[in-house]
Amino acid sequence: MVKERKHDRVRLFVRGRVLGYKRSKSNQYENTSLVQIEGVSTKEEVGWYLGKRLAYIYKCKTKKNDSNVRCIWGKVTRPHGNSGVVRAKFKTNLPPKSMGQKVRVFMYPSNI
Repeated sequence: MVKERKHDRVRLFVRGRVLGYKRSKSNQYENTSLVQIEGVSTKEEVGWYLGKRLAYIYKCKTKKNDSNVRCIWGKVTRPHGNSGVVRAKFKTNLPPKSMGQKVRVFMYPSNI
């Protein structure tokens, strides 16, 4: 018999990491960011994440609405290469400081 825990936290997101901007040899495109989703390693596994929402959460010095935490929302648009990396568009372009930082990939909206 399994005991139920009253205050278990349910995580509705998967962790991801910002790799950088989409780029070529001589150009970079700041309007598209590359994100590696934890546990995704092939192009086929990316399919489920297409259209899912992303959140880049960061802290600031100045308070806004009694909070130092801010968020930039985005969306997974398509795969990038064959190793499970995705391209994502954010409402405002991610700052260069975000490279290597964590991002949350939410499980909604569901395509099913």
